[in-house]
Amino acid sequence: MKYGILLSGLAAMPVFGALEFKDEKGKYLDVVSDGKVLVRYMYEHDTTDKTTHHNTYKPYLHVFDKEGKKPITKGPGGQFTHHRGIFIGWSKIGFDGKKYDRWHMKGGDIVHQKFSKQEAKGNAASFTSVTHWMDADGKAFIEEERSFIVTAGAHGGRALIDFQSKLTPVRGDVQLKGDPEHAGIQYRPANEVDKKLTKYVFPKGVEKVKGTKDMPWAAENYTLAEKQYGVVHLNSKSNPKGTVHSAYRDYGRFGAFFEKDVKQGESLTVNYGFLIVDGELPDQDEIQKIWGAWGK
Repeated sequence: MKYGILLSGLAAMPVFGALEFKDEKGKYLDVVSDGKVLVRYMYEHDTTDKTTHHNTYKPYLHVFDKEGKKPITKGPGGQFTHHRGIFIGWSKIGFDGKKYDRWHMKGGDIVHQKFSKQEAKGNAASFTSVTHWMDADGKAFIEEERSFIVTAGAHGGRALIDFQSKLTPVRGDVQLKGDPEHAGIQYRPANEVDKKLTKYVFPKGVEKVKGTKDMPWAAENYTLAEKQYGVVHLNSKSNPKGTVHSAYRDYGRFGAFFEKDVKQGESLTVNYGFLIVDGELPDQDEIQKIWGAWGK
């Protein structure tokens, strides 16, 4: 993965102590600094009953508040239960002449298999989760290597989260399809967000996000319990062209969407960044500079 660690030298002096992992076996993996949780990767898969299955049918990444006590991203339940933290999926995946929904998670799960990498050094920690995207019979048709690099204090924010997904069809060609509202790589704030205070920011010259393609970034400020948070969603130059952003909902779900056909024996790799800020976002010029440094 080419981002994050290479850029850690661009950041100001780390605002946290050295990062480390804490793994609640079979449930979640925390990236921690000075006893405070920065992010939590939710990877449990529990089919004991309908409730536990619903709560664990796909892995996702929670982002925590600066006290490290509570997620500022959404889990199961609430408005649109399938929106969870930082997540990936498509609502209309074509495979073997059938359609599969790995957005609403109907008729099959995304299941964590193992961690193939965990490495922490200084203000950066990286890990890779191998997941299987299952059909209705519980057989994998896509194998994913989902990687994160968490860099504390990067670019003046609390944390930069680099997200990479390598998707490999294992039983035949796959068509990743959907629409900007129901597919892609997304960020969802906690369900308690104050909808009246959600605000989006785009690059200069973008008047309407709908219909605009291949934006370098999109950003939002949202408010929980009178505390404001900012997120910059960075789009790599290497990602598929024709990408469009959904970034206008008052409940704060926003992200990047594209469609792509992937043949068996080949892989699709995508890269995104999520800069987490406490308080107001940087201005447009500063965000553009951050994207330029991040994406090189």
